[in-house]
Amino acid sequence: MPITKGFQALVDEAMEEVKTYSVKDVKARMTDPAVQIVDIRDPRELEREGTVPGAFLAPRGMLEFWVDPASPYFKPIFADESREFILFCGAGWRSALATKTLQDMGMRNVAHIDGGYAEWQKQGAPTETLEERKAKKA
Repeated sequence: MPITKGFQALVDEAMEEVKTYSVKDVKARMTDPAVQIVDIRDPRELEREGTVPGAFLAPRGMLEFWVDPASPYFKPIFADESREFILFCGAGWRSALATKTLQDMGMRNVAHIDGGYAEWQKQGAPTETLEERKAKKA
């Protein structure tokens, strides 16, 4: 069966419908208690590349289940309607699609980072390894 709509068309459609922030915008809001940055990358990417300090780690494959209060996998962090959830992935494609999906589920307090973690690193924004993250919590 041939693909009738490719990934790029899906990403382009999502980008038209979701709020997108620049790295600069998000970096300026990192300490704002009304913002929760959410890393939706695969655990292997996290191990290899680290993450954004303070980011909530929510693998893309579980996101819809973690957001839905009716799901047995629901994470209460997502029930906080006073926060804006800003998603990111590696390049901004998965996070655009995920943001669109969460909007389709009814969330209005969701956005994503243009260019994802690659752009975050390119602009020299703060990062941490998973080991550094664990040491902070210890």
